[in-house]
Amino acid sequence: MKRAIKKNIKIISIAVLSVLGLLFLVAGYEYAKVVLAPTYDPETMPLNYEVIGSGKKNILLIHGLAGSKNYWKMGLKEVKATHRLLLVDLLGFGDSPKPQSDYSLKTQLEALEQVIIKEGMDNGSTIVVGHSMGATISLALFAEHPNWFDGATVIGLPIFKSRDQFVSNMSKASVFDRIAIGSSGKVFCLLHPIYLSKWFKPKNLTDDVFSDSRKHTWQSYHHSLNEIILGNNLYSTTKNIRAKEILFIHGAEDRAAPLSNVKEFAKTFTNSKLKTMEEGDHHLFLKMPKKVWKITMAFFDNDTKI
Repeated sequence: MKRAIKKNIKIISIAVLSVLGLLFLVAGYEYAKVVLAPTYDPETMPLNYEVIGSGKKNILLIHGLAGSKNYWKMGLKEVKATHRLLLVDLLGFGDSPKPQSDYSLKTQLEALEQVIIKEGMDNGSTIVVGHSMGATISLALFAEHPNWFDGATVIGLPIFKSRDQFVSNMSKASVFDRIAIGSSGKVFCLLHPIYLSKWFKPKNLTDDVFSDSRKHTWQSYHHSLNEIILGNNLYSTTKNIRAKEILFIHGAEDRAAPLSNVKEFAKTFTNSKLKTMEEGDHHLFLKMPKKVWKITMAFFDNDTKI
């Protein structure tokens, strides 16, 4: 009996050590990727992007945290027939470079500006569309260059009154999300190749979108969360575009970004519309892309409001 117990303890010990060893190797590799990466140089590290469709009007699409340009590739059949679409991987995400960087709002805007100018989308006939963190970046980009854009559509805007409200709000999210934004978040990010495996895929993400969510580093994720989502005052940032056309689209079931905060924020714009999707969550675009495009086109075409 004692031999059997000792044998079982030995097996369990080996298993635990093996798991710990695997975690250490993964975390060490992810940490080394950032430490050994070159410092960001905007001149030699352009963003990865793709242009789809044709038309006189342009649409710039900006994904959210841990997203990629592929997030937007649903329901584009009608849109790409009338619009030229610019899909961009933000710095540190997707197939764009992942250098050592502060991943601040300023850095992301400057990287995007290069692509926008190169593709001629700075001519005032472009609508900028952003999801989640991309919605924050879209508004900041619009405010920085109000003459470049015809308007903006922001989906699932993550605006919070304080960091405490953000933490409280995320307490309702998944276990992984709660850990990622907690005190051990940076360490947890190092292990994303493990927990971002198919066994843990959320139901509201497509396989392609979930697969691309692995394409970041702990630095790009952690810094983007703290510098762009939590470290930016959107009320101050957008004060010069309050009269511009802004369409807010938000899911009534969005647990990541409080609808009440967006309602309050949207009221500060004099030429805006807030469309609440009753069955939509934070990734409502993946569930109903055609409806999102229909609402967006109706809002901007011929100044028709819905």
